[in-house]
Amino acid sequence: MSMARLPLHALRAFEVTARLGSMSAAAAELGVTHGAVSRHIKALEAQFGLPLLERLSRSVALTREGAQLAAGLAEAFDQIHLAVSQVQPGPLTLSCSATIMMYWLIPRLETFKRRHPAIELRLNINYGEIDFIRDEISVAIRNSMYRPPPTARAQALIVEEIGPVCHPDYARRLGLSEPDDLRRGHILATATRLGAWDEWAAAIGRPDLGLVPQESYGHFYLVIQAASCGLGLALAPRLLVQSEIRSGHLVAPFGFTPGPHRLELWIAEHLRARHDLRCLVDWIQDEMERL
Repeated sequence: MSMARLPLHALRAFEVTARLGSMSAAAAELGVTHGAVSRHIKALEAQFGLPLLERLSRSVALTREGAQLAAGLAEAFDQIHLAVSQVQPGPLTLSCSATIMMYWLIPRLETFKRRHPAIELRLNINYGEIDFIRDEISVAIRNSMYRPPPTARAQALIVEEIGPVCHPDYARRLGLSEPDDLRRGHILATATRLGAWDEWAAAIGRPDLGLVPQESYGHFYLVIQAASCGLGLALAPRLLVQSEIRSGHLVAPFGFTPGPHRLELWIAEHLRARHDLRCLVDWIQDEMERL
């Protein structure tokens, strides 16, 4: 097939469907209707004379030929994104979790804007794996529990210090003087790190402590808010609660202990030569070192 006759819209619709495993999800990403995606893929199958997908009740499965085509298209569209970003660089995009953004980044962001008023910075809320090229991410702050993709280079920031926190009145009521006293409290957890209490117990040399969460919240910012409202004890990184401690909304009765994880900076390989990216990376490192 000649390049002039390549059905690029149809190939794009197929690549997104194959990647997401759903025509509905593909339609949402592409900003078109489910019917448009379906017609594109049917046209491809008619043109190639073979099926590319198996239509299931709520998803799709790739045929052997479809999987082969999808792999090649994913790499090809990544290369297109990469070429465009190098010819016409866009603004920087910093990705981090909602909790880091709320409790650490946004309170400090004014200093970056004042130091670098000409640098345009966009924010992306995400705490796990990410596609740096497709999602146009420049830098991501991530926990070392996750592994960076091949398109990014990891750079160590700080060791994560963790500890129990609660409202000052709650701590006084429980009379917290040693870790065993925590058993009298209402133990809160976050769904994004259900093993945090066990990690802290191991870090302080008390793996036998056996603190079992009695209530779980979907995100760190929710469990921190619950603790600051007197609903129980949360296990949190110092990075996320130091402002709440300074304001008197939380106390850390046993301080903070280096845990098994660290914070890392994932830097897009294809953007590392950009001066504005270097400015952002240096600023993040400087702010982290102030902790």
